[in-house]
Amino acid sequence: MSRNPARNRVTRAHRSLGPSWFDRLSDLTHPSWARTLVARRVAAAGLACLAVALGLRGDPDSAHSPVVVAVRDLQPGRILVDTDLEVRQLEVRSLPDGAVTALSDVSGRTLASPARAGETLTDVRVLGPRLAATAAGIEDARIVPVRLADPAVAELLREGDRVDVLTVDSDTPAHSGRPQNATVLASDAVVVLVTPSGNGRDQRDRVVMLALPATEATTVAAASLTNAITVTFQ
Repeated sequence: MSRNPARNRVTRAHRSLGPSWFDRLSDLTHPSWARTLVARRVAAAGLACLAVALGLRGDPDSAHSPVVVAVRDLQPGRILVDTDLEVRQLEVRSLPDGAVTALSDVSGRTLASPARAGETLTDVRVLGPRLAATAAGIEDARIVPVRLADPAVAELLREGDRVDVLTVDSDTPAHSGRPQNATVLASDAVVVLVTPSGNGRDQRDRVVMLALPATEATTVAAASLTNAITVTFQ
Protein backbone atom coordinates (compact mmCIF):
# COMPACT_ATOMS: atom_id res chain seq x y z
CA MET A 1 0.00 0.00 0.00
CA SER A 2 1.40 3.42 -0.98
CA ARG A 3 2.36 5.76 1.87
CA ASN A 4 2.06 8.88 -0.29
CA PRO A 5 -1.51 10.34 0.02
CA ALA A 6 -0.93 12.85 -2.72
CA ARG A 7 0.15 10.15 -5.12
CA ASN A 8 -2.92 8.06 -4.26
CA ARG A 9 -5.20 10.98 -4.97
CA VAL A 10 -3.53 11.53 -8.32
CA THR A 11 -3.87 7.83 -9.16
CA ARG A 12 -7.61 7.78 -8.34
CA ALA A 13 -8.15 10.94 -10.37
CA HIS A 14 -6.30 9.40 -13.30
CA ARG A 15 -8.48 6.25 -13.08
CA SER A 16 -11.69 8.31 -13.04
CA LEU A 17 -10.64 10.33 -16.09
CA GLY A 18 -9.30 7.47 -18.17
CA PRO A 19 -10.15 4.05 -16.65
CA SER A 20 -8.50 1.06 -18.21
CA TRP A 21 -10.27 -2.22 -19.02
CA PHE A 22 -8.83 -3.67 -15.85
CA ASP A 23 -10.26 -0.78 -13.85
CA ARG A 24 -13.71 -1.25 -15.39
CA LEU A 25 -13.67 -5.00 -14.74
CA SER A 26 -12.61 -4.35 -11.18
CA ASP A 27 -15.55 -1.97 -10.72
CA LEU A 28 -18.01 -4.59 -12.03
CA THR A 29 -16.71 -7.42 -9.87
CA HIS A 30 -16.41 -5.25 -6.78
CA PRO A 31 -19.44 -2.94 -6.86
CA SER A 32 -19.63 -0.19 -4.36
CA TRP A 33 -22.05 -0.33 -1.41
CA ALA A 34 -24.26 2.35 -2.99
CA ARG A 35 -24.47 0.48 -6.30
CA THR A 36 -25.45 -2.75 -4.49
CA LEU A 37 -28.19 -0.95 -2.56
CA VAL A 38 -29.64 0.53 -5.75
CA ALA A 39 -29.63 -2.88 -7.44
CA ARG A 40 -31.49 -4.43 -4.51
CA ARG A 41 -34.09 -1.70 -4.56
CA VAL A 42 -34.65 -2.12 -8.30
CA ALA A 43 -35.03 -5.88 -7.89
CA ALA A 44 -37.49 -5.41 -5.01
CA ALA A 45 -39.55 -2.98 -7.08
CA GLY A 46 -39.62 -5.45 -9.98
CA LEU A 47 -40.83 -8.28 -7.74
CA ALA A 48 -43.52 -6.03 -6.28
CA CYS A 49 -44.78 -5.17 -9.78
CA LEU A 50 -44.83 -8.86 -10.71
CA ALA A 51 -46.86 -9.71 -7.59
CA VAL A 52 -49.41 -6.99 -8.42
CA ALA A 53 -49.70 -8.27 -12.00
CA LEU A 54 -50.29 -11.84 -10.82
CA GLY A 55 -52.86 -10.65 -8.30
CA LEU A 56 -54.80 -8.77 -10.97
CA ARG A 57 -54.65 -11.74 -13.32
CA GLY A 58 -55.99 -14.16 -10.70
CA ASP A 59 -55.57 -17.87 -10.38
CA PRO A 60 -56.66 -19.53 -13.67
CA ASP A 61 -57.69 -22.63 -11.72
CA SER A 62 -60.26 -20.58 -9.78
CA ALA A 63 -62.17 -19.35 -12.86
CA HIS A 64 -65.95 -19.27 -12.41
CA SER A 65 -68.83 -20.24 -14.69
CA PRO A 66 -72.62 -19.82 -14.52
CA VAL A 67 -74.41 -23.10 -13.72
CA VAL A 68 -78.01 -24.10 -12.99
CA VAL A 69 -78.74 -25.44 -9.50
CA ALA A 70 -81.89 -26.63 -7.75
CA VAL A 71 -83.29 -24.17 -5.19
CA ARG A 72 -85.18 -26.90 -3.29
CA ASP A 73 -85.36 -30.68 -3.06
CA LEU A 74 -86.96 -31.99 -6.27
CA GLN A 75 -88.60 -35.35 -6.95
CA PRO A 76 -88.10 -37.42 -10.12
CA GLY A 77 -90.83 -37.02 -12.70
CA ARG A 78 -91.25 -33.31 -11.95
CA ILE A 79 -91.51 -30.98 -14.91
CA LEU A 80 -89.01 -28.26 -14.08
CA VAL A 81 -90.03 -24.60 -14.02
CA ASP A 82 -87.88 -21.51 -13.56
CA THR A 83 -88.87 -21.15 -9.89
CA ASP A 84 -87.31 -24.57 -9.19
CA LEU A 85 -83.94 -23.37 -10.41
CA GLU A 86 -81.44 -20.55 -10.27
CA VAL A 87 -78.13 -19.67 -11.90
CA ARG A 88 -75.06 -19.39 -9.68
CA GLN A 89 -71.40 -18.65 -10.31
CA LEU A 90 -69.28 -21.63 -9.24
CA GLU A 91 -65.62 -22.57 -9.67
CA VAL A 92 -65.05 -24.37 -12.95
CA ARG A 93 -62.74 -26.95 -11.37
CA SER A 94 -65.53 -28.02 -8.96
CA LEU A 95 -68.19 -28.59 -11.64
CA PRO A 96 -69.28 -32.05 -12.82
CA ASP A 97 -69.11 -32.98 -16.50
CA GLY A 98 -72.16 -31.87 -18.44
CA ALA A 99 -73.15 -29.13 -15.98
CA VAL A 100 -76.09 -27.12 -17.34
CA THR A 101 -75.27 -23.42 -17.79
CA ALA A 102 -78.62 -21.93 -18.92
CA LEU A 103 -82.15 -22.18 -17.52
CA SER A 104 -83.55 -22.59 -21.02
CA ASP A 105 -81.69 -25.91 -21.36
CA VAL A 106 -83.73 -27.59 -18.58
CA SER A 107 -86.83 -25.48 -17.98
CA GLY A 108 -89.89 -27.48 -19.07
CA ARG A 109 -87.95 -30.76 -19.06
CA THR A 110 -88.77 -33.78 -16.87
CA LEU A 111 -86.40 -34.51 -14.00
CA ALA A 112 -85.19 -38.11 -14.21
CA SER A 113 -83.84 -38.52 -10.67
CA PRO A 114 -84.05 -36.73 -7.31
CA ALA A 115 -82.13 -33.49 -6.88
CA ARG A 116 -81.10 -31.88 -3.62
CA ALA A 117 -81.35 -28.15 -2.92
CA GLY A 118 -78.16 -26.49 -4.14
CA GLU A 119 -77.24 -29.41 -6.40
CA THR A 120 -75.79 -28.62 -9.82
CA LEU A 121 -77.93 -30.05 -12.64
CA THR A 122 -76.29 -31.93 -15.48
CA ASP A 123 -77.48 -32.96 -18.92
CA VAL A 124 -78.20 -36.52 -17.75
CA ARG A 125 -80.51 -35.46 -14.91
CA VAL A 126 -83.37 -34.65 -17.27
CA LEU A 127 -85.07 -36.75 -19.94
CA GLY A 128 -83.38 -36.20 -23.25
CA PRO A 129 -80.84 -37.50 -25.79
CA ARG A 130 -77.88 -37.30 -23.42
CA LEU A 131 -79.67 -39.34 -20.76
CA ALA A 132 -80.77 -41.93 -23.32
CA ALA A 133 -77.27 -42.32 -24.74
CA THR A 134 -75.65 -42.51 -21.32
CA ALA A 135 -78.17 -45.02 -19.92
CA ALA A 136 -78.22 -47.32 -22.95
CA GLY A 137 -74.49 -47.00 -23.61
CA ILE A 138 -74.96 -46.12 -27.28
CA GLU A 139 -75.36 -42.83 -29.11
CA ASP A 140 -78.37 -43.97 -31.16
CA ALA A 141 -80.73 -44.42 -28.21
CA ARG A 142 -84.24 -43.27 -27.42
CA ILE A 143 -86.45 -43.07 -24.36
CA VAL A 144 -89.85 -44.73 -24.73
CA PRO A 145 -92.72 -44.50 -22.20
CA VAL A 146 -94.80 -47.61 -21.47
CA ARG A 147 -97.64 -48.53 -19.15
CA LEU A 148 -97.30 -52.02 -17.77
CA ALA A 149 -100.15 -54.52 -17.87
CA ASP A 150 -99.62 -55.14 -14.16
CA PRO A 151 -99.20 -51.75 -12.45
CA ALA A 152 -97.80 -53.43 -9.34
CA VAL A 153 -94.65 -54.29 -11.29
CA ALA A 154 -93.87 -50.59 -11.54
CA GLU A 155 -93.58 -50.50 -7.74
CA LEU A 156 -90.63 -52.88 -7.98
CA LEU A 157 -88.73 -50.99 -10.64
CA ARG A 158 -85.93 -48.55 -9.84
CA GLU A 159 -83.90 -46.20 -12.00
CA GLY A 160 -80.96 -48.12 -13.49
CA ASP A 161 -82.69 -51.51 -13.52
CA ARG A 162 -82.19 -53.57 -16.69
CA VAL A 163 -85.22 -55.42 -18.01
CA ASP A 164 -86.52 -57.32 -21.02
CA VAL A 165 -89.74 -56.01 -22.56
CA LEU A 166 -92.40 -58.56 -23.53
CA THR A 167 -95.86 -58.64 -24.98
CA VAL A 168 -98.38 -61.37 -25.77
CA ASP A 169 -100.28 -62.22 -28.88
CA SER A 170 -103.35 -60.01 -28.82
CA ASP A 171 -105.28 -62.58 -30.87
CA THR A 172 -105.29 -64.98 -27.90
CA PRO A 173 -107.67 -63.83 -25.13
CA ALA A 174 -106.18 -63.90 -21.66
CA HIS A 175 -109.06 -66.13 -20.32
CA SER A 176 -109.42 -68.43 -23.28
CA GLY A 177 -107.71 -71.31 -21.53
CA ARG A 178 -105.06 -71.46 -24.21
CA PRO A 179 -101.46 -70.42 -23.45
CA GLN A 180 -100.56 -66.99 -24.72
CA ASN A 181 -97.47 -66.66 -26.86
CA ALA A 182 -95.02 -64.18 -25.37
CA THR A 183 -92.84 -62.13 -27.67
CA VAL A 184 -89.67 -60.42 -26.52
CA LEU A 185 -89.76 -56.93 -28.00
CA ALA A 186 -86.48 -55.70 -26.55
CA SER A 187 -83.69 -56.93 -24.33
CA ASP A 188 -81.47 -55.07 -21.89
CA ALA A 189 -83.68 -52.00 -21.64
CA VAL A 190 -82.64 -49.52 -18.92
CA VAL A 191 -85.19 -47.96 -16.60
CA VAL A 192 -84.51 -44.22 -16.45
CA LEU A 193 -87.67 -43.09 -14.67
CA VAL A 194 -90.79 -44.46 -13.00
CA THR A 195 -93.37 -41.73 -12.51
CA PRO A 196 -94.14 -41.37 -8.80
CA SER A 197 -97.33 -42.61 -7.23
CA GLY A 198 -99.49 -40.72 -4.77
CA ASN A 199 -101.53 -37.53 -4.97
CA GLY A 200 -104.61 -39.57 -5.88
CA ARG A 201 -103.06 -40.88 -9.07
CA ASP A 202 -104.39 -44.18 -10.34
CA GLN A 203 -101.66 -46.83 -10.29
CA ARG A 204 -102.61 -47.73 -13.85
CA ASP A 205 -101.53 -44.26 -14.94
CA ARG A 206 -97.95 -44.77 -13.83
CA VAL A 207 -95.47 -44.65 -16.69
CA VAL A 208 -92.13 -46.40 -16.97
CA MET A 209 -89.47 -44.69 -19.11
CA LEU A 210 -87.07 -47.08 -20.82
CA ALA A 211 -83.84 -46.28 -22.68
CA LEU A 212 -83.42 -48.45 -25.78
CA PRO A 213 -81.67 -48.47 -29.16
CA ALA A 214 -83.74 -46.49 -31.66
CA THR A 215 -85.08 -49.51 -33.59
CA GLU A 216 -86.18 -51.41 -30.48
CA ALA A 217 -87.67 -48.25 -28.97
CA THR A 218 -89.87 -47.87 -32.05
CA THR A 219 -90.99 -51.51 -31.82
CA VAL A 220 -91.88 -51.21 -28.13
CA ALA A 221 -93.71 -47.90 -28.63
CA ALA A 222 -95.82 -49.35 -31.46
CA ALA A 223 -96.68 -52.53 -29.56
CA SER A 224 -97.72 -50.58 -26.46
CA LEU A 225 -100.53 -48.95 -28.44
CA THR A 226 -102.42 -52.22 -28.89
CA ASN A 227 -100.82 -54.94 -26.76
CA ALA A 228 -100.28 -55.51 -23.07
CA ILE A 229 -96.68 -54.82 -22.06
CA THR A 230 -94.73 -56.30 -19.20
CA VAL A 231 -91.08 -56.64 -18.23
CA THR A 232 -88.84 -59.27 -16.76
CA PHE A 233 -85.93 -58.42 -14.49
CA GLN A 234 -82.38 -59.36 -15.37
